[in-house]
Amino acid sequence: MYAPQDDTELLAEVLREESPPRGARVLDVGTGSGALALEAARRGAEVTAVDVSRRAVWTVRLNAWLTRLPVRIRRGNLFAPVRDRTYDLILTNPPYVPAPVNGRAPRGRSRAWDAGGDGRMVLDRICRDAPGLLRPGGLLLIVHSALSGPDRTLELLRAAGLKAAVVRRRWIAFGPVLRSREDWLRRRGLLASADDREELVVIRAERPC
Repeated sequence: MYAPQDDTELLAEVLREESPPRGARVLDVGTGSGALALEAARRGAEVTAVDVSRRAVWTVRLNAWLTRLPVRIRRGNLFAPVRDRTYDLILTNPPYVPAPVNGRAPRGRSRAWDAGGDGRMVLDRICRDAPGLLRPGGLLLIVHSALSGPDRTLELLRAAGLKAAVVRRRWIAFGPVLRSREDWLRRRGLLASADDREELVVIRAERPC
């Protein structure tokens, strides 16, 4: 399960700026602890939270109960549990950290951050599937690292008919995961020799009415 960090807060800031109206149908994909789902529920949205991790699902249930906020919680892989619904807003802080490929899918806690050799193992699936779940005028908000190709995210979302742009950037110190594979990232050319911080981006994509 992924505990809230800088990327969660950055996406939460954009969520607060967007200020979805009361009753808006919101989906939080890869919810982790449920921080973003609960932020949307505080604003009166009708929120569904999805995660593949059993521990995450139970954590969100507990956090929703403790805060007395209504959140519909489903366990499953990305959009599989909600393909029969459409949404006004989709939020996602997916796994996006490039990782050495060893022929096995990420397991355990690493599922929350490891995303294949280019960091796009989950991002590409989101860009492919999320547009079809948006209502006309609906928004998709994604946060990820500049290491995992924001231009590719924009390209895929625009090809799906969405109006997409980077709306927020923030530089942060390397966390434990990036520090542990810093040499590998430099050898791959994903980090320059002088880089000592990571850039996060939030991408906003809107389905035309």
